Amino acid sequence: MAKDKDRRDSLQMSMKGCRTNNGFVQNEDIPEMEPDSSSPEDNLQTCAVDVHGPKVPDLKGVKPFAGMPKEVLLQFSGQARYRVPREVFFWLTVASVVVLIGITTAIIALSPKCLDWWQVGPMYQIYPRSFKDSDKDGNGDLKGIQDKLDYIRDLNIKTVWITSFYKSSLKDFRHGVEDFQEIDPIFGTMKDFENLIAAIHDKGLKLIIDFIPNHTSDKHTWFQLSRNRTEKYTDYYIWHNCTHINGMTTPPNNWLSVYGNSSWHFDEVRKQCYFHQFMKEQPDLNFRSPAVQEEIEKILQYWLQKGVDGFSFDAVKFLLEERHLRNEIQVNETQSPDTVTHYSELYHDFTTTQVGMHDILRSFRQTMDPYSREPGRYRFMGTEANGENIDRTMMYYGLPFIQEADFPFNSYLTQLDTPGNSIFNKVIMSWMENIPEGKWPNWMIGGPDNSRLTSRLGKEYVNIMNMLILTLPGTPITYYGEEIGMENILPTNFNEIYDVNTLLSKSPMQWDNSSNAGFSEGNHTWLPISSDYHTVNVDVQKTQYRSALKLYQKLSSLRASELLLSRGWFCHVESRGDDSRVVVYTRELDGIDRVFTMVLNFGESTSIVNLAEMISGLPPTVSIRISTNSAYNGSAIETSAITLGKGEGHILEYSTKNPLHRQTALRDRCFVSSRACYSSVLHILHSLC
Repeated sequence: MAKDKDRRDSLQMSMKGCRTNNGFVQNEDIPEMEPDSSSPEDNLQTCAVDVHGPKVPDLKGVKPFAGMPKEVLLQFSGQARYRVPREVFFWLTVASVVVLIGITTAIIALSPKCLDWWQVGPMYQIYPRSFKDSDKDGNGDLKGIQDKLDYIRDLNIKTVWITSFYKSSLKDFRHGVEDFQEIDPIFGTMKDFENLIAAIHDKGLKLIIDFIPNHTSDKHTWFQLSRNRTEKYTDYYIWHNCTHINGMTTPPNNWLSVYGNSSWHFDEVRKQCYFHQFMKEQPDLNFRSPAVQEEIEKILQYWLQKGVDGFSFDAVKFLLEERHLRNEIQVNETQSPDTVTHYSELYHDFTTTQVGMHDILRSFRQTMDPYSREPGRYRFMGTEANGENIDRTMMYYGLPFIQEADFPFNSYLTQLDTPGNSIFNKVIMSWMENIPEGKWPNWMIGGPDNSRLTSRLGKEYVNIMNMLILTLPGTPITYYGEEIGMENILPTNFNEIYDVNTLLSKSPMQWDNSSNAGFSEGNHTWLPISSDYHTVNVDVQKTQYRSALKLYQKLSSLRASELLLSRGWFCHVESRGDDSRVVVYTRELDGIDRVFTMVLNFGESTSIVNLAEMISGLPPTVSIRISTNSAYNGSAIETSAITLGKGEGHILEYSTKNPLHRQTALRDRCFVSSRACYSSVLHILHSLC
């Protein structure tokens, strides 16, 4: 009896377990079923499912419901109507991800290299002693530059280039540096410099500074230790035995200083001669000494850690001299050697551009590279190469797989002192034909060591020269004051111990027509103010619609907004006959059917240009986008007879389906640094041209 009772209890529990709960319903009374005594076998058979294992549910006619058990859910999910959409969605997702990755990879692979900060806009070179005086002592300073950053930014400038401001005993404050890690007190303090660089970066600008590694001042600590033969400093400079009797020195050879006379000077302390390529107060460092190279590396790192964005390395061709000290060859072999005193009377084969000089420059580049790894913090390197021929100048770009300078500064235009298109064409084409593939050009029309443009060519050519450098491919470089057409001051006794001729282009910046041209509120200025400051100044030209300043702003703004000017092909159009006084070139880009053609009259009289004969397929009428004569802006002009006054230029705009760089006849006169094409559908640049 007990056995039968246990069996009935078990069956009752199994019956409860077999009930289906269609959802979680609280407080629901479920009546307990009593076993039917008339059919015990049926009950036993029914409950045997739970006792011996699960049975696949029969889902026929059953719909999915909330809270269904896992076993039921899996049965529904396996049905085709649920499985197929799920698998289709999964594979569509996978395919979409693969396609997106492919598109992204393709865009990256086909996109041309982005222009860096030193390529996207003009550089503005400042001689700090002449830009703005903030403390009324008559000398420009670092705070003065900071006060004028908004003006610089309004010119659409991207890079501020400040020439030498290091501590120096020379009044010119350019070459004779006493301490490479100190600011000369006349310019301010190191705190002033730190504030300036922070302000420059806050305004989205970059800063490069001059660095003169070739020599120091004779007041430099290194030289004082070297002349006393103190430990490692003994060989920091180039010393050699020489004869010195009764105040007369017989130098080791005939090498000459850039400023004339022997480049050797006897030192009374060391009783030897030291070598100086420039003034006797500027002894040359011995770059064949590893210790000197280490010192220069530390100095570069010091300024890089301060946050400077790059350097202009000056006088680099003088870094090394031949060890053998043989005499240099005279230009005129019949001239008596005793009368050879001018630098131009010798071929300087042993004192400039020596083997190993480029290795030193590459070491400078390697010192800067670790600081360029942060996004947007690339460190620029430029080199001054004045006096070099075009082949030697191009060597400063480096080799295909060995980077050197980002570019050597192109000063050829600063040396032109007569108008005429033949000279300009020669200078422009010489650079473009010789520049290594993929390298970036640059153009400058003034500088602290050159006569100002207005004084060289005349004020009629100020606007056209600014139009030239702002529409040529590459980076334009503007020396302070060139945007308003400043001119040299007249020679006078400046009471300076430097070549007077180098001071004529360094007169104070002309801000307004107040006392001292707004440069200083002091009682005097370190150099005289130019006599034309009442009419040639920033404030006056801001209000004149046709001023040089307004034109400069329009041109720099056009350059910043037009891919044709920043990334496009440059095609030079050779002019002949009556058009020979005119410089003509186009800027064009694959994917953009518009073309800019620059027509610039560098002649000394009016020219009539038949542009339709010079460029095939040119429309009979084109639009003048910008002219040096603002009255013509936006007007139409016939291409068969374009009249240009003296020093006048137009930027012409028109549409074409046959750009010059695709024409076989002109292919050798078209150049591009980094080829790019524009997609008008996607509005992106790509290299699949």
